[in-house]
Amino acid sequence: METRAFDLVVIGAGPGGYVAAIRAAQLGLQTACVDKEAVLGGTCLRIGCIPSKVLLESSARYQEALTGLAQHGVRVNGVSLDLPAVLQRKDQVVRALTKGIEGLFRKNKITHFQGTASFLSPHEIEVRGQDNVRLQAKHFIIATGSVSAPLPGVELDGERIVTSTEALSFAEVPRRLVVIGAGFIGLELSCVWQRFGAQVTVLEYLNRILPGTDEEIAQEAQKIFTRQGLKFHLNTRVTSARRVGGHCVVEREGAEPLECDYVLLAVGRVPHTAGLGLERLGIALERGRIPVNERFATAVPGVYAIGDVIHGPMLAHKAEEEGIACVEGIVRGHGHVDYDLIPGVVYTHPEIAAVGKTEAQLKERGIPYRKGIFPLLASGRARTLGETEGKIKVLAHAETDRLLGVHLIAPHAGEMIGEAAAAMAFGASAEDLARVCHAHPTLSEALKEAALAVDGRAIHI
Repeated sequence: METRAFDLVVIGAGPGGYVAAIRAAQLGLQTACVDKEAVLGGTCLRIGCIPSKVLLESSARYQEALTGLAQHGVRVNGVSLDLPAVLQRKDQVVRALTKGIEGLFRKNKITHFQGTASFLSPHEIEVRGQDNVRLQAKHFIIATGSVSAPLPGVELDGERIVTSTEALSFAEVPRRLVVIGAGFIGLELSCVWQRFGAQVTVLEYLNRILPGTDEEIAQEAQKIFTRQGLKFHLNTRVTSARRVGGHCVVEREGAEPLECDYVLLAVGRVPHTAGLGLERLGIALERGRIPVNERFATAVPGVYAIGDVIHGPMLAHKAEEEGIACVEGIVRGHGHVDYDLIPGVVYTHPEIAAVGKTEAQLKERGIPYRKGIFPLLASGRARTLGETEGKIKVLAHAETDRLLGVHLIAPHAGEMIGEAAAAMAFGASAEDLARVCHAHPTLSEALKEAALAVDGRAIHI
């Protein structure tokens, strides 16, 4: 077996891995990247973030054509869904972006190996697959991401009882779809298939949807999604899901079984570390994750880890920031990620976005705060769009007025949260945000109004 030597080898070509590889090459390191898939981009690009957003966009436009254009005086007759064309567009978008990463690898002279990697020693891995090679390096970064979490009793078959991967490519619109899990992934795909015509029932073990988000925003979201047609069963423990002939049966503790055509299991994700040979290095997992220090270094010199395999939220942009910080730490001696300012977005309609602390977190920590809320019903731009459901919420320290958290449920919330994250990164106060002149009419004016509302000075409510 051939042996090749590099300065740095990145294991995993997802958002964290490929970004780390590019930054390493920019800083002058001879870099290689190993991934088991033929195409680059990882779960996010191939079977996660990107394809799901394509389906969300297509389904939103279909729903608008069916029911939303009439309020604008646009009469549309004979609207129909061409699902194969929708799926084809999804694949085209993914293909274009994966080709783009290939181009970036060529531009930066990064060597790509396809196969699964396993450590032989702290400075050597073996790759087996399309490429069979041994790679030696002074530094290794583990960026192998995550996989869908299993649930005892749920019998996945990849056809009728599926994970989010298969739910991105249903060959037909389910007549009845049961979604197990009301987190980001479950709700996004629930909305996709509900808009396309499925009857969707969402089962959640907890007493609320969107665990981890601000509770007030989550409650507002549930009301909106219910009006859109989703059915929710909270405080529900699923004991089994199995296929019976041409349909599925989902059994729940203390309730009647549910019959449906398809089941989507979306109860979260778990780190993907199997097969890496970490035991040969003496690296022990902590709650399934690889323990690292502030420089993303493991207990083994020269071996680092980033993204979903370490602590923190399993988000593509978090992994990207860690990849850059890790490489800059290796080369320049310093790198930093502010974990208090990792924004999160749910790409439903309206979108849900947040950065910073929730009210519950502030209460738990005994931090005094004030809040300002501005409803979109009072936004001129929201009125022109015909989308007035939602609100913006700003949390600020009661004594210093420093921004502590911003939470939105609004059209394009994912775009607006960037302003809040930037403001908080520079230590802005609610007063600072309120004094910034926002263009009129825009949705972002509502963020300014919410900042004004912290001090009871909102103008338009």
